[in-house]
Amino acid sequence: MEKANETFSLRPYRAEDCPGLVRVFENAVHGVHPGRAACRDAYTPAQLEAWAPRLDGEEAAERERAWALSLAEHVTLVAEYGGEPVGFADLDVRQGYLDRLYVLPTMRGRGIASALTETLEEKARAAGRSVLVTHVSLTALPFFERRGYHAVRRQRVERRGVTMENIVMEKVLDGTCAG
Repeated sequence: MEKANETFSLRPYRAEDCPGLVRVFENAVHGVHPGRAACRDAYTPAQLEAWAPRLDGEEAAERERAWALSLAEHVTLVAEYGGEPVGFADLDVRQGYLDRLYVLPTMRGRGIASALTETLEEKARAAGRSVLVTHVSLTALPFFERRGYHAVRRQRVERRGVTMENIVMEKVLDGTCAG
């Protein structure tokens, strides 16, 4: 399964992708690009650092090991541009949980997040899921609302001793395939 357009392609996750996806995550949370929503518009510097800490040494290695396990267990898609990862998303099909969705700030507005989300929604439908749940940042709320997700509740979460807010959202998947 590979989807492509003139700017990017989607493909399944491979184990060697993990370090690049961690970099995409950090850049997506901390980075900005003129004219595009930025996480810093909704969260404080301390919250951003708690959410996406710039780690090194054993802490960085431990995060990468944990991510590699979870990305491999989930249905994970990587968006590439010029042979480099520029976005990714993953779905825990058993739980019906859209876990991570991140796109580099410089690549936003090209349909990457929509393509990633749409493809994972298709995979969830094919697996018989009727509802998807996700926890979204305040920054990502408008994107998910446009895709038909509805807010269930706001919640406060703690990361590395810092409290921040996100929104639990869900989407009823029309046309779900049985079994």
